[in-house]
Amino acid sequence: MLGEYRIVGRRASDIAASIEQGVGAGALEPGALLPPMRELATRLGVNPNTVAAAYRTLRERGVIETAGRRGSRVRPRPASTARGSLGVDAPPGVRDVSAGNPDLALLPPLREALAAAALGDEREPGLYGQAPVDEEFARLARAGLDADKVPGGPVAVTSGSLDAIERVLIAHLRPGDTVAVEDPGWGSLLDLVPALGLKPVPVGLDDDGPLPGDVERALAEGARALIVTDRAQNPTGAVVSKDRARLLREVLARRPRTLLIEDDHGHAIVDQPLHPLAGTTENWAFVRSTAKAYGPDLRVALLTGDRVTVDRVAGRQQLGPGWVSRLLQRAVVHLWTSGAVDPLAVARSYGERRDALVRALAERGVTAHGRSGMNVWVPVPDETGAVARLLHSGWAVAPGARFRMSAPPAVRITVSGLTPDDITPLADALARAAGPAPARSYG
Repeated sequence: MLGEYRIVGRRASDIAASIEQGVGAGALEPGALLPPMRELATRLGVNPNTVAAAYRTLRERGVIETAGRRGSRVRPRPASTARGSLGVDAPPGVRDVSAGNPDLALLPPLREALAAAALGDEREPGLYGQAPVDEEFARLARAGLDADKVPGGPVAVTSGSLDAIERVLIAHLRPGDTVAVEDPGWGSLLDLVPALGLKPVPVGLDDDGPLPGDVERALAEGARALIVTDRAQNPTGAVVSKDRARLLREVLARRPRTLLIEDDHGHAIVDQPLHPLAGTTENWAFVRSTAKAYGPDLRVALLTGDRVTVDRVAGRQQLGPGWVSRLLQRAVVHLWTSGAVDPLAVARSYGERRDALVRALAERGVTAHGRSGMNVWVPVPDETGAVARLLHSGWAVAPGARFRMSAPPAVRITVSGLTPDDITPLADALARAAGPAPARSYG
């Protein structure tokens, strides 16, 4: 069970800290079975309720998981382990195509927008007690959502997509609940879910988005929430097509109590139409970030959803940070209204590089995926070996392990920094590293 490690403490906080110290030091390995609560209470000379409170704290922190009569165990992968650390450093002379950052040349300069926001603040200073969402920001955000047929709902502002998703999950779920997530999917999200004490269950996908059968299975097995990326799915570039959206809506209509979260972080960098699922279930949230099109450091995302969900998020937000800087919101308003970004031109630029790489790989017998956005996903038979061989060839790519749960091995290439002259040497290196791969879905 615990080997030589001795849990100590008289208070719940001390017992939880003792167990967490053991996990952090490696004395309690992933999967280690913890003592039953009554047994540990007797050993420590405390009330069983004290141990129960300690275990509850650890579950909420994502350190342990409980499976009914089978007891509590150290999580197979502690929440403190970041998938972002699963990568390779690009030494001098090696091209880094792993980072996932947008092309700097396609991002608008922020000086004018920030200056305009500052001038507006001089006329109407931001103070405590004002509305957390700038009125013009909300109006323009809602107009854009209406144009894309996202159902009506109030608008909130968060510090990026992940902040929005975290707040929505916390608003509705409790530690131990299960969340259906795309596999492969966004590495930060795959870290976040267990860090909240929630259980991720993988849903496979193909170029048209999540597989309806996998979603049906996950919800039938008790998943209380589903998170879907509508366009520019990271890492595969998948886009939820019109037909796939219809099938997914049918699945969700049979499970109306499912919490649905949609991430449209690809807005303004893709040219594929949006086919939202929002409104199919009682509780839903739709998130649209400005990061990819306007700059990651803006940290501004808009959130809409059913009134209960948005009210819960906004109410809890007021007890913490209060609001996202209205200066930043007004800077985004200036970017929107000044036409600082041409979405079609940006989408075309990423698409030309992405499509060129996918075609070059196909000519070399290598299957790759990338319908939208700035990434290409390349299945490989040996992920570790492929990453090492590519590094030796002068290319640092992102290991698929950052993004996978049970999906097959692969590597991710970000095309943002590629030029036409890069396509052939990169495709050659990938072909040597990966070898021919059969066509298949991701799940």
